[in-house]
Amino acid sequence: MRLVTESVSATGRSAPYPPAPGAERHPALDLVNSAVALPGGVRVDLLDTPAAAQDWLAHHGLAPVGADLRETCAGRLRSLREQIRALLAARAADRPAPADALGAVNDALTRAPAASLLHWSADRGLYRAAAHPTTQLVEHALAALAADAADLLTGPEADRLTACGSAPCNRYLLRHGRRHWCSTRCGDRARAARAYARRAGRTEEA
Repeated sequence: MRLVTESVSATGRSAPYPPAPGAERHPALDLVNSAVALPGGVRVDLLDTPAAAQDWLAHHGLAPVGADLRETCAGRLRSLREQIRALLAARAADRPAPADALGAVNDALTRAPAASLLHWSADRGLYRAAAHPTTQLVEHALAALAADAADLLTGPEADRLTACGSAPCNRYLLRHGRRHWCSTRCGDRARAARAYARRAGRTEEA
């Protein structure tokens, strides 16, 4: 499978497709869709480097612009992506949730404090703020993504979760009506494939 690199914009590396339905409300869904399988054996990974992962987090408001993300942290983000993908795939197919994926998401949920902590400084006195030192930046981002995944999987939209129905696309979306494609491009490709199959069937019958 070939790996291609897309162009970089002001908001990070561009994706080959627009966000799938539901991804604009659920960053965990957009995270899962950040590794895309395309026709011709091409794979686009929007988190393949620390800089790309940093751009993705900043674009989603999960890290400050210009933070120095290292490969270890980018790898943790990619790992959580695969665990959330496993949970979404199981939910969409009505299968039991994988235990290792549950453990990984629960671990991410507990890595960062949920409450704003009490601090003191000479210029401000006592104040409350979430703990966000650079060393905990990734913990907070992973916790936020894990919480969003948990909300998606247990909330009222969970029954609308489905995989894109146009091979080889591997993205997930929240279905609207009968639509089960993540983008117009995938829908056109699926319709073209069905039309080709019908023509080929008629040719064989003749």
